[in-house]
Amino acid sequence: MSEITFDDPQIQQTYRAIGEKSPFVYGLTNYIAANLSANVLLAAGAGPAIGAGADWPAVFPAGAAGVWINTAAVMSNPAEVLRTVAAVASEAGTPWVLDPVAHGAGAAEYDGVVKSLVELRPAVIRGNASELISLAGGATTGKGVETTAGSDDAVEHIERLARQSGAVVAVSGATDYITDGTRTVAVPGGDARLTKVTGAGCSLGALTAGAAAVIDDAFLAAVTAHAAYARAAELAAAQVGPTGGSGSFAVALVDGLYALAN
Repeated sequence: MSEITFDDPQIQQTYRAIGEKSPFVYGLTNYIAANLSANVLLAAGAGPAIGAGADWPAVFPAGAAGVWINTAAVMSNPAEVLRTVAAVASEAGTPWVLDPVAHGAGAAEYDGVVKSLVELRPAVIRGNASELISLAGGATTGKGVETTAGSDDAVEHIERLARQSGAVVAVSGATDYITDGTRTVAVPGGDARLTKVTGAGCSLGALTAGAAAVIDDAFLAAVTAHAAYARAAELAAAQVGPTGGSGSFAVALVDGLYALAN
């Protein structure tokens, strides 16, 4: 298995293409993560719209260059709205990213909603280890929205899920892993304070949609987003120092993503 970081010229080129092309990226996410998700996309150079206002779910996925669905959006929207966005994106050929928040945490009806979205052909499925292990058919280990498994534990499961779904699958953790079921790469780096920022993982799903919006290669898009996020977290850590708190770290993370794009 190879390692890829933001030092790779192709990764840098793909990430900076977001700012050069300024794609329209549409998403459904939960109200907790919406602000950071929008700021992450803006920092990278994309133009985000978030939410299910009026007929947006039936119109925006076809007009957008990339779409993401964080399934915790059911906090504010009926499940059918999420399915409409996924179906319209798939029908239009718009690459879309699925973030199956809290799948496998014991809410059977909710888990059924997530699985129905997988059937609508996401280009990328991105989540934490517990969520993806469960979605691949493994033992449910989630504790609410938090993982109780490490990303290393999820590798064989995400490879199976990629083969089952036809999507690229990415798991985040101390080391991120991205696979299309045949190729698997590791993306090291980041900072532990990412786990202390509400919506940090959700926003990575948004950034993945931003990368998928500018390149017709879901695998490279997912790797690019994860490598840029890891490097931005390292820049943030350097900016706030070892004693900097999670609040200043969150702001510095957005600053880091902006710096990498410019």
